[in-house]
Amino acid sequence: MTDELDRLRAALQEAPAEPFKEPDLDRIFREGGRIRRRRRFLTSSGAAVAVVAVVFGAVWLRSPGGAPEQVHAAASPPPVVTRVSSTIPAPAPTTAQAKPKPLGEVISTGTYADGAELVFYATEIDDPDTPPNAQFGVMASLYEPDGNLRPLYLANDSDGMDRSFGFHATSGGTIVSDIWVPVYGYFSGPAARIETTVDGHTVPAHTARWSEDPDVVVFWFDQDDVPSAERATPLVAYSADGKRLTE
Repeated sequence: MTDELDRLRAALQEAPAEPFKEPDLDRIFREGGRIRRRRRFLTSSGAAVAVVAVVFGAVWLRSPGGAPEQVHAAASPPPVVTRVSSTIPAPAPTTAQAKPKPLGEVISTGTYADGAELVFYATEIDDPDTPPNAQFGVMASLYEPDGNLRPLYLANDSDGMDRSFGFHATSGGTIVSDIWVPVYGYFSGPAARIETTVDGHTVPAHTARWSEDPDVVVFWFDQDDVPSAERATPLVAYSADGKRLTE
């Protein structure tokens, strides 16, 4: 018994075969800073944009007396979007149509999932806490073959003026009900071209003017080009004559 205790004491007093590596304090502080950093969507001028994004589940649209309908994306990646700036007429209201309703025409993107097209439209914000000058947002939705709209994601400013000059409600870059919602937002002003820079490459946005106010330009990016809203900085807008509208 004494011999075993002596061997145990000797083993505990031995130095480890490999000394412990000193902690990398610089890396630890960097990682901690990234975790604590608040996510912000920035305009090109560096000012923070307050954005409220609402994700709509499948329960939003129901057939009378039935279970929620489902629309699932194909297993393969979303197809490449053709550069378009077109609109399609807003569908007539039906008993199964989702709320809120479009303000003006629905903006076509040319991206489809199981026969349903991803579209955008402006809509009123029905929230008593929303400031009087921030009363609309931009909805990402699926336009289904039967004419119904299935809302997926709503982005709008939570304060300020919804039509003040500049970029607003840049959000998206996420999957909702198996559907990819691209990075999108809108610009208030005479923008003819909108672009960003990702990994040193200039990426142009798809654009379409809001039928109710042509000075409001809805924009969105392809998934492969801009996979998240945080990558869409800085955003830059240009006028028809090539003049830069933002700093």
